[in-house]
Parts: sequence; structure tokens; C-alpha cells
Amino acid sequence: MKRKKKFSLSILSFWLVLLAGCDFDAIQEEKSSQLESPISQPPVNSPIPLVSPTKPDANTNKIIQGYITGLTDKGLPRNKQGVWMQNNQKKLLANIQGNTPLPAASITKVATSLVALKELGPDYQFLTKINYTGVIKNGILKGDLVIEGGQDPFFVWEDAIALGNFLNKQGLKKVQGNLIIVGKFYMNYESDPQKSGIILKEALNFENWSEEVQKQYQTLPPGTPKPQVKIEGSIQVQGEPSEVKPFVNHYSFPLAELVKKMNLYSNNLMADMLANAVGGAERVADKAAEIVGISSEEIKLFNGSGLSEQNLISPRVACGLFMAIQETLKPYKMNISDIFYISGIDTGILTERKNLPPLLILKSGTLDNVSALGGAIPTKNKGIVWFTIMNGGDNVPEFRKQQEMLLQKLLNEWGTVETLPPELTPNPQRKTKSPRNELAKKS
Repeated sequence: MKRKKKFSLSILSFWLVLLAGCDFDAIQEEKSSQLESPISQPPVNSPIPLVSPTKPDANTNKIIQGYITGLTDKGLPRNKQGVWMQNNQKKLLANIQGNTPLPAASITKVATSLVALKELGPDYQFLTKINYTGVIKNGILKGDLVIEGGQDPFFVWEDAIALGNFLNKQGLKKVQGNLIIVGKFYMNYESDPQKSGIILKEALNFENWSEEVQKQYQTLPPGTPKPQVKIEGSIQVQGEPSEVKPFVNHYSFPLAELVKKMNLYSNNLMADMLANAVGGAERVADKAAEIVGISSEEIKLFNGSGLSEQNLISPRVACGLFMAIQETLKPYKMNISDIFYISGIDTGILTERKNLPPLLILKSGTLDNVSALGGAIPTKNKGIVWFTIMNGGDNVPEFRKQQEMLLQKLLNEWGTVETLPPELTPNPQRKTKSPRNELAKKS
């Protein structure tokens, strides 16, 4: 069974870096060289400044080598450990199997995040159209209510309740016909349109609410109305709509906020939906390699979530993905802290790791035999350090413990910061972003 955690209705994985043969005795150099395959250089015009894989910082290199040796001394396989670390001053700090594709687990979501943000933009909103047939008179729709899905990966109970209340405000109380689902309509991460329709029908009428909906309702602001849109007919899944009248448009959270929610709780279903929205896992891998400027041999994806050991990413490409997201978000006055977990500040799946140093921007990844961590470390003496650590072997708890100890040791060397630097401070205006419903324009 996988160790991934599902997202609750009511994330992040991060870093460190790899050693190349430097400051080791001849035997250590020989062992390292046997693990490294030829490293392809990024193109000269690559927009992401991945540094040369040679001549890492001697002191950091030694610390990382000690970290790897400590794992191998515990019987964990050396060839399944990878680290890449560089700073924003374009200095390589560590490289161990940096170009070797390794099981990435939820570090995969960094690739999915990058391609989605690049292709759609951080302010993109998924549109769900609510149409109807027949006529509405005296609060009764004498016809069908038609839901045209638009691949919103985060249409959940709260959205359905808000939609029901909006329909009530427009005077709709009852649907004599059917609830018809067309297109890719997902609710509560359910990709089956028939099942999504059943859930939506329940949510629209508080008289049919289960205990689960009641519990979720309690998280809403006090005084939130309870919707009552009674649908008398059945759930039907059809093809493209025809001869329908536009009624209401539901706009999702902007993409950046969706990606943040996905990463905070490492939601696998959301990740796969987002990957599919931009062409699927294979295209995500190819596009990510293109953006970072690295051979596609260093990133092979089976899905968009990382829920498979067939998802392979090299540690340096993973670092490049974080850096590429940083560059992608700059024009929007945003940065990676707007879409990944900030240790000591955010709440998510990494909150349970109490020994992570504060003020790191992180994404983690976990499978039965994989523990990965990556992101950005703000420091006093090394600037911002970009890192990815990928550990493989049958001891995830030990990997996590050693990762946390390593990060603390490095920060003792580099100096901690008391506040996030401006380039890693989240944009406060993003907190006001939310989904919305509005009347559709009549055609």
C-alpha cells in the first residue's frame, strides 16, 4: 500500500544536493564515478540557470557525502540516493547522482504545477456552466438542469452549496426534469460524471444532506444559507449540450490557489486532473524538460501525481522545476511560496514533520520505498539555496529523520533568517482570491 495521504475536504516535498568527485579520497571518487552517467549540459540559452555539475562547494559537498554515507552504513542502497543543491548566486553546492532519474513520488507535482502555470497562467479559472432546457416559472424549472463541466479539479461541497444558494437567489427552487451532466465535470475529486452528478444533486438540496455534507457545512461562515434546489428527475450523462439556455457560470479558484491547495495536501487526484487538463503526464514531462532546458531522458512521468515508482526525475531537474516556477511567477508579483508549503507558517501534510526548520519553501514526496524533499532554503550566507533530496530504500521514517537533521546542520553552517526575503514572501493579495458564481450572458 502507498503511503500517500489523500486530501481532506475541510500538503510538500523538497530538497538537497549532490556530490561530484571533489574532496574525497581516491576510493570515494571511484565509487561516485561509477554511479554517475554522462551529464547532458543545459543549452546555452536555457532560461533556467542550472549550474555546471562539476566543482561543488567543498564544505557542503563533504557534509552531503557524510549524509549519504550515514544512510549506506544503515544498509540503504547508495545507488538510490540523489542530491542536487545550488544557490541563486549560480554556485553548485552539492551533486550526488544529480542527473540520474530516480523515483520522484510527489515531487512529480512540481512538474505538473510548472506546466499548468506555464500553459494556463496563475489567474486562469476553470469554468463550469449551468444551463437549462424548458422554462423557469414561479421557482420551478419545467425542463432539465444541465451541468457542463470544464475540468475544475476542486469543485467540492462548499462550491455546490454556494451554487445552490445562488440558484435560490435567482428564484430556482425545483427542477421537474433531470440533472444532465455533460463534459468533464468533477465533484469531490470524482472523475466519473455519473457519480459526480449524484453528489451534486445531494448538495443542492439540504433536505437530502448526509452527515458528511452537514459536517462540511459547519466549516462555512455562520449564517450561510442552506440551499434547496429539489431535482425530481434522474442523473443523466450525455454528450455535447444542444438547445440549452445559459443560466449561471461557476468560476473556480484561480489556478495558483488550486495548485497551492494541491501541493499543501499533496492531493493526487487533483494533480492527475491538472495534468490531464494540459495534455497528460507524457506531455507534462516533455514540456517540463523543455522549460528547464534539460534532456527529456531525465524526466519520465507515468502520471501527474507521483503515485507510482515509474515516475522518474533527476534531482537537478527537480531543482530546475522549482526555479522555473519562480521565474514563471515573477511577472505576476508571485513566487514559489504562493504555491508550496512554507514551514512554520502553512498548514498541510508537512505540518506533522515537527523537526523541519522554519521558513523553508518545500514539497515532499513519499511512497513505500521513497522519501523525497525539495524546494528553497533562505540563508544568511549562501543566499537562496535550491535543493532536492531523493532517497530510496525500505526505511522512510529514517530518511525523514536524516533529512531534517541534514537541513538543520546546513542551516547552522549557512545562517538562518528571521523573516522570509522579499523574493520568497507570498503575495498577500492572493489570499482574497476565491471561486464565484455569476449570471451567464444570454446568447
